[in-house]
Amino acid sequence: MNKSDSERIARVLEKMGYKKAKKEEIPDIIVVNMCSVRQSAVDRVYGLTQRLKKLKTRNPKLKTILTGCILKEDRKKFAEKFDLILNIKDLKNWPRFIKKATAGKSLLSQSCYNSGEYLKIRPKYQNRFSVFIPISTGCNNACTYCAVPFTRGPLICREAEDILKEAREAVKKGAKEIWLLGQNVNDYCSKSKTENQKSKIINFARLLEMINKIKGNFWIRFTSPNPADFSKKLIETIARCKKITPYLNLPVQSGDDKILKKMNRRYTVKEYKKLVKKIRSAFRRYRKGLEKEIALSTDVIVGFPGETKKQFQNTAELLKEIRFDMAYIARYSPRPGTGAEKMKDNVSDKEKRRREKELTKILRKTILARNKKFIGKTIEVLAEKSKNDYILGKSRHFKTVRFKGDKGLIGNFVKIKITKAQPFGLEGKISS
Repeated sequence: MNKSDSERIARVLEKMGYKKAKKEEIPDIIVVNMCSVRQSAVDRVYGLTQRLKKLKTRNPKLKTILTGCILKEDRKKFAEKFDLILNIKDLKNWPRFIKKATAGKSLLSQSCYNSGEYLKIRPKYQNRFSVFIPISTGCNNACTYCAVPFTRGPLICREAEDILKEAREAVKKGAKEIWLLGQNVNDYCSKSKTENQKSKIINFARLLEMINKIKGNFWIRFTSPNPADFSKKLIETIARCKKITPYLNLPVQSGDDKILKKMNRRYTVKEYKKLVKKIRSAFRRYRKGLEKEIALSTDVIVGFPGETKKQFQNTAELLKEIRFDMAYIARYSPRPGTGAEKMKDNVSDKEKRRREKELTKILRKTILARNKKFIGKTIEVLAEKSKNDYILGKSRHFKTVRFKGDKGLIGNFVKIKITKAQPFGLEGKISS
């Protein structure tokens, strides 16, 4: 979401007459798009302020802007370190704020959580072949560890027509992959006018069906859903629509019911397992070949307040049982204003690191076993970048694939025969 917002920021600055500074140039404006999900992300911004200070001595006209997900407490701390702190949802008014700042006037943007209008600004895509399209912003859930409701406000959904228009234009201009973004995508809901002018409700499943019907050879991915909001219709839709890739990030956060309850996650471990079974069953029913096996990734927090060693082991056992293709593991850090901040953070950092390492060890084994199934198979890969004389790309299962090839392949689908499997990637050669 931050990357997507940055693409819209780039478009606004471009329209103001600014252009991207070269590495050897001292810029006139630097925008820091912040994330507050973890304290480590906030700490990186603090570290960056020293570098910005040095740059200001070389260019006194330099204006620094902080935006993104900023908690109220952090906003106060950063007020003296940045020239402007602007709300991303005020993006259409940024030119006015920046002009006043460059004229020597200081101004803070006001929060406007009831506005999703900034999403109408046409983004300056980082690349044309993999495109981020936000379908909503904010969140109505109240997970006790999460700062999103405090930084982005309540859920606001874009109109389906706007999303479809952006998707069609992206595909027309060569997009090979579309990422639909939202803090909880399967909570999406909007109204659309039909030919007889009656309002029609469009939920996430219906939106996916509509995008799947857009003509062209492209993939559909989305992130992130909440396991509590998966309807039978949505499960059937992601399995049936062939442009939707056989990959799903399904955040579990913990494998223990008591911890899930403390997190205010609206499902139990048993319900999560049942959902995984339904999703895998649907793909086996509707897909063929390698596509019959969907790749599942998840998010896990270790060291949540009060998490005992036994409760952590329940999470470890869940990872072994589900056999995820990837898990994004985070050590818990308190976020100001959240429900969990009031809980005693009684798991030491040393123990959090130990638990993280234990899950990573389990993960390496399960991923390697699943990746080995691709050896000898020819798969479609979207070439993304070059590194150390290799081309790196992603498969439909969201596996990183490395192969030798010409840089001209970047941005295109390439058929690759897999020759080697590693825990966090595959290797192969271009299929003749």
